[in-house]
Amino acid sequence: MPRPLSVQLYTVRDQLAEDWPGTVRRLAGLGYGAVEPYDVLSDPRGHRLILDDLGLTVSGAHAGQLLAPDPGPALDAVATLGTDLAIVPAGLPPDDFTTREGLAKAADRLNSLVEPARRHGVRVGYHNHWWEIEPRFGDGDDAPLRHAVEVLAELLDPAVFLEVDTYWAAVGGAEVPRLLHGLGDRVAALHLKDGPGTKEDPNVAVGGGTMPVPEILAAAPGARRVIEFDACAGGTDDLFDALAASLTYVNSLEAA
Repeated sequence: MPRPLSVQLYTVRDQLAEDWPGTVRRLAGLGYGAVEPYDVLSDPRGHRLILDDLGLTVSGAHAGQLLAPDPGPALDAVATLGTDLAIVPAGLPPDDFTTREGLAKAADRLNSLVEPARRHGVRVGYHNHWWEIEPRFGDGDDAPLRHAVEVLAELLDPAVFLEVDTYWAAVGGAEVPRLLHGLGDRVAALHLKDGPGTKEDPNVAVGGGTMPVPEILAAAPGARRVIEFDACAGGTDDLFDALAASLTYVNSLEAA
């Protein structure tokens, strides 16, 4: 049975700040079956109780605190929320993705989290933006250039997964279905978002922009699907309308 479609809670960060239970209740009412928290240290036990009561699972959790000197509290929180995917959403210097030495350093940092994560019963992964995509590396005169994240993947412990933000990958210059095919089983989750393909403009409902969503889904059939908006034009009602339209569109593709 396929996993329920998830929504990254950063999408509704302003609404959560005003009414956390009411906001996730509204997401459940739209038909979402899972969420991906981003503020894991903020009452993970209380949030887990609310999510359980609504029948919402946790597809994964973003935890920048994993890069703290002691990742234990973040890993405790992720485990308490009830997910097996602990995701580093940022925090590695963008300059690390511009040289092979920097990529080796980034890989070492992520690999150092494998054993602490395993002790907590979770896996650790990394979520990209555009700066892990834009730099390209060649391996010889006839070899095709590869995106930095592709080189990084080869340096990672097999236990480290990737959550590919498909929109930022496209903004960074990737042909996203090809990228996903190349990364293969390393991709455990996808962020699905849509828009005009620029860094500055707000997102639109998935299916309403430039992203080749059917091809993306086909390229990573086993990955968990997470809807996200970094920004959405309009107010709260416009945002929830876009979330509802995204859910309907992605579900229609999954059912086809």
